[in-house]
Amino acid sequence: MTPTAPHARVRLDTHPTHASAVIATVTAPDTAQVVASLEADAWHTVAENTLVLVRIDREEPYWAQKAADRLAAEGITVDITPRLQEAIDEEWTWANYPMHWCTREEVREVSDQAQQIYDAIRHGRLQIHVHAHDGHTTVAVGTYTTGESAHFHGEDHLRVENYTYGCGPGAETEALTDFLRFHGDAVRPGPAPLTQTEREADHAREPLPPPPTTTRPLSVPVYAAAPANPEAVLDRFVTKHREWKKHHQRPTEATYAHHESLTLRVELHHAHDPGPRDEIWTLASYESPVGERLWHATATVGTPDGVIAALLDSLTDEHDWHSTPWAASATPADRKPAQLLADYSWKETRTATDAVWTSPDGRCRLQRDHTGTWEATGGREAHRPTWSVRLSQHAPPEIIQQVAFELAEELDRPSAPPGPRPPTAHPPPATAPPAVGSTSTASRSR
Repeated sequence: MTPTAPHARVRLDTHPTHASAVIATVTAPDTAQVVASLEADAWHTVAENTLVLVRIDREEPYWAQKAADRLAAEGITVDITPRLQEAIDEEWTWANYPMHWCTREEVREVSDQAQQIYDAIRHGRLQIHVHAHDGHTTVAVGTYTTGESAHFHGEDHLRVENYTYGCGPGAETEALTDFLRFHGDAVRPGPAPLTQTEREADHAREPLPPPPTTTRPLSVPVYAAAPANPEAVLDRFVTKHREWKKHHQRPTEATYAHHESLTLRVELHHAHDPGPRDEIWTLASYESPVGERLWHATATVGTPDGVIAALLDSLTDEHDWHSTPWAASATPADRKPAQLLADYSWKETRTATDAVWTSPDGRCRLQRDHTGTWEATGGREAHRPTWSVRLSQHAPPEIIQQVAFELAEELDRPSAPPGPRPPTAHPPPATAPPAVGSTSTASRSR
C-alpha cells in the first residue's frame, strides 16, 4: 500500500543574517515526518519546526530547490518566497576559479564533495590528525570512521582528497608518515582553525531568536544594535556637515570623505563579503594637509550605527579639532569616561598598566592599555564580540568620552538583525590545483 503524504506545508525563505543560507518552516498538522526528512537531507533544526540549510559552498538556494522538488513530488505543498526564488534563479560563477576547465555543473559537483568532507569532520565521521600550510593553502591528514585514511588539500569549497591510503593495517601510520615527510616543520597537531566561511556557517546554525511579541521596536543597548549601513551612515554625515566632501577611489575600492581643512579624513573600504570583525572604517587626523598623521581610529563591519555616528560627529567643526593639536587636552586620559560609565553601573577593573570597563550585562568592554590606545568591543552575546573600535595613542579624551557615552546610553532600536544581503563576490584563496590523480578537484569564487 502506498504511504499517504504528510498533511504539512513547507515555506522556504532566505536566512535573516546569512547571505546564502535558507530557512524552512514546516506548518501543521503533520510536521514530524517532514522535519525528519529534511534533517536527513542535511537541514539543521534551529527552532520548533524550523530548519536551516547552510553550506560552505554557498549553494544553498540550489539545494533548497532540489528539496522543494522532492517534497512536492511527495505531495507536500512548498512555498518559496520571491527573494529566495530570485537567489535560486541567479546565474553566477566563482571568480578566478583555479580549475577554469570545469563546467558549472562540474564545479558544483566538486564543491559538493568538499561539503561532504566538511560534514564528515563536523559530525565526527572524519578525524583530522594534523594539518599544515603548504605555502598556498591548508593541507591535512585524517582517518574516517570506516578506517580509510587520506590526505586533504584546500579549504572550504576547494577542499579535496588528493591521496588515499585504504583501510588495511598500517594505513593510518603510512598516511601520517608521508604527511610528515611532505610538510616537515610546518605540521601542527589537530585540525586547522575554522575559516571565516566555517565560522559563519556555525553562526547560521545557532537557534533563531523568538519572534517579537509586539510590533514596537525593542530597546537595546547601542553595543547590541544591528550593524550600521556604512554607505548610508557616511552619506548622512556628509549631507549634515557641508564642510566635508566625499569622493571615490577608482576602481571602487574605497570611499573617502575629507574635511575642508584637509587635516581630517574618513576612509570607508569596500571589502568583498567582509566578516563582522573585518576593519572597513579608518578615521585620521593630520598635523597639516601634508603633515604627519597625529591620531587615527578603526572600526569593523559589525559596528553599530550609533557608535560609528558618534565617531564621525566627533570630527565636526563644533570641536574645532582642525585648529587644535590633537594631543593638547587638559582632560585626564580616562577620568571622564570612568566617571560616566560608573554612573551607568559599568564595572571597572584596573591593573598597573591597563584599565577595563565592562557593561552590566558583560556584553561590551572599553579598555585602555599601557600605551594609551583604546579599544571598545561589543555584541549581542557575552564573551562573543561581533565588532570593535580601536583608537590610537593621542586620541583626544573628549573623543573617548563621546564613545563611552554612546555605549552607556540605551537607545530605542529594533533588536532584529538587518535583512539578508544578496550573494556577493567570494574570491578564493590563491591555491594550486590538487595533484593529478586526486580523487576530486574544485573551487569557486563568486
